[in-house]
Amino acid sequence: MLIAVGIVVTYIVFVWLVFFRFRLLKFNIVWGIVGFWVGVHMLLIFLIALRFFQPFSMDGHVIRPTIQLVPRLPQPTILKEVLVTANQQVKAGDVMYQFDKTIYEANLATNQANLVQAQQNAKMLDVDVEQAKDALLEAQANRTFAQEDVNRYTDLVPKGGARQETLDKWTQQLAAADAQVSEAQANITKAELARDAKIDGINAQVYGAQAEVAKSQYYLDQTTIRAPEDGVIITQQARPGLVVGNRRIASLAVLVADADPYLLATFYQEHLKFVEPGQEVEIALDIFPGQIFKGSVEAVWWGTGQGQIKPSGNVPTFRFPKVQGRIAVQIKVDDPALKRFPAGVHGAVAIYTGLGKGFEPLRRINIRLYSWANLLFPLNL
Repeated sequence: MLIAVGIVVTYIVFVWLVFFRFRLLKFNIVWGIVGFWVGVHMLLIFLIALRFFQPFSMDGHVIRPTIQLVPRLPQPTILKEVLVTANQQVKAGDVMYQFDKTIYEANLATNQANLVQAQQNAKMLDVDVEQAKDALLEAQANRTFAQEDVNRYTDLVPKGGARQETLDKWTQQLAAADAQVSEAQANITKAELARDAKIDGINAQVYGAQAEVAKSQYYLDQTTIRAPEDGVIITQQARPGLVVGNRRIASLAVLVADADPYLLATFYQEHLKFVEPGQEVEIALDIFPGQIFKGSVEAVWWGTGQGQIKPSGNVPTFRFPKVQGRIAVQIKVDDPALKRFPAGVHGAVAIYTGLGKGFEPLRRINIRLYSWANLLFPLNL
């Protein structure tokens, strides 16, 4: 900066010596225009240095995470109680809205009954397996008895000791016994498959019934909307009697969270040439005239909407933008009081890249002038 000041001072002294001290040239309108034009371009040294080494933005805003409070109910449900008001501070877990529970309590009771029945059915599956095994033993005994008689009459009929009709009868009974054995074996397999149909060691029917109970309990819990975290309720318009559920799109209110606020400022693209995370930042917020807050660059959002083409069935239309897209810089404010700053608070931001340190005092003066000017502007009383 001293070199730039030296150049400007030298130029001023040179003009003074040539035109006023020694009068080597006669000062006139033409020389005045030329001298002014040259002098203004010398002053561009300061402008360029400030723009690139100490970027400045008057488009900074406090950003706070917001949560849309939307009921998650599958059926039309009446809002019974509203326990919060607009701009009310809430703590995580505070009850804010209470909906009618009648339908959801009934669904839970029905599914709990179905679960008990499924558990009983699961216990009966072991009994079914044992009964199928007993039926197999009985069928095998009948087949053994029939086989013995068939063998006995097969020996007697050729010798004339028994009639052929008797042998045919026992042969038919043996075939029937074989069929009973096959059926009993199939029943055992079927019963064992039903008994062993499990998910994570739990009977499939019981598992499904448990899932239905869990879903019913979930929706019953959703009839009470609690604050997901500490914050402030904004735009609360819901009143008792409101019916929600199924296809409701709009939210009941917005919760502005207390946690994780940050400041976002936009800059012209060329001004971010030397900006990197961790660099020093000074902030002047309009809500606090005359105060300067310290911070640091947290991240540079390298992207704008002009760099996005959304999927569609249309061929993109390209037009030369009227204004270049500005790049956002996320800034962490060191002051713990940031939590009390309302969302959307406006201010100016100066980033000090560490380059051209001789010019930093000018930017520090610049942002302080902005902060002090907020004591007067706007002038409406």
